[in-house]
Amino acid sequence: DIEGLVDYLKDLSRCGVDAIISSDPLIIDIINDNKINLHIHLSTQMSTSNSEAVKFWQSLGVERVVLSRESSKENIKDIIDKTGIEVETFVHGAMCAAYSGRCVLSNYFTGRDANRGGCAQICRWTFELYNDKKELVNKSTDDEFTMSSKDLSMITVLSDMIDIGIKSLKIEGRMRSDYYIATVVSTYREAIDLYYKNELTKDKIKYFSKVLNRVANRESTVQFYNEFPGVEAQYFLGRQEVSNQDFLGIVLDYDEKEKMVTITQRNYFKPGDTVEMFGPNIETFNFTMGDIYDEEGNKLEVARHPKEIIKFKLDKKVYKDDIMRVKVV
Repeated sequence: DIEGLVDYLKDLSRCGVDAIISSDPLIIDIINDNKINLHIHLSTQMSTSNSEAVKFWQSLGVERVVLSRESSKENIKDIIDKTGIEVETFVHGAMCAAYSGRCVLSNYFTGRDANRGGCAQICRWTFELYNDKKELVNKSTDDEFTMSSKDLSMITVLSDMIDIGIKSLKIEGRMRSDYYIATVVSTYREAIDLYYKNELTKDKIKYFSKVLNRVANRESTVQFYNEFPGVEAQYFLGRQEVSNQDFLGIVLDYDEKEKMVTITQRNYFKPGDTVEMFGPNIETFNFTMGDIYDEEGNKLEVARHPKEIIKFKLDKKVYKDDIMRVKVV
């Protein structure tokens, strides 16, 4: 990994990359020794959670720290107050059974390196449990043991996170679907914008929570922020992870003259269904689906074939890559 690293970092600088995220002190030394013009952010995989550790990294030129997901509000505020460094924290996504991705179970069981993005999520596997007499304890599928954490969702404490001085919010999205990423990013973007307009109400937070809960197939909680999580933040025994079917389609085109939307379909819908449309260039809105047609203009009773090209009339303009989903209620 060292061979070619200096040239690679120099190329990143020439390309105009704002910053790199590093979990290796050697890379920080290389940037400093070679006077490479890159801002240095410290990775969450350094498990940084106190001001003394942050001061050490500051002395090496680190300008922002992505704190470990195990950091409490008290720790975060203490770091900001004592160091003045830019702090980035996770706001949504999967949690790790180990400290912020330092797990080696994936490497051991499958040869896939968790720290290179290949985590096989061993903590979500089911295991047999034995007592001290080596007798099998969980003898039925109802007692299958895991050591899996519930997901992280900080939407209910978002205002507080901004108030204490956190500068950047990080969303875990590795190996997630387009629909998951689009939904989570757009939801937090809207919530942050409403906060700065003094319009982030309890009803809005309740709505955003529903949106975020529906897009994931696991339950979520704020984890370590307010208090040390207990059994309610974990999956120890049998759990259900239901596949999400809210994602209905992606806009391919909008004909303004004909007011006709063309989408590539993802999940079942039919005329009469109430659906929502969202995207970066529109305000989220819902509507009742009218008649639907296939690519040749034939009327359909239902859209049931994933990736089928579907057309329908819509008065409001939408844009390529906007997303249609089941209405959140």
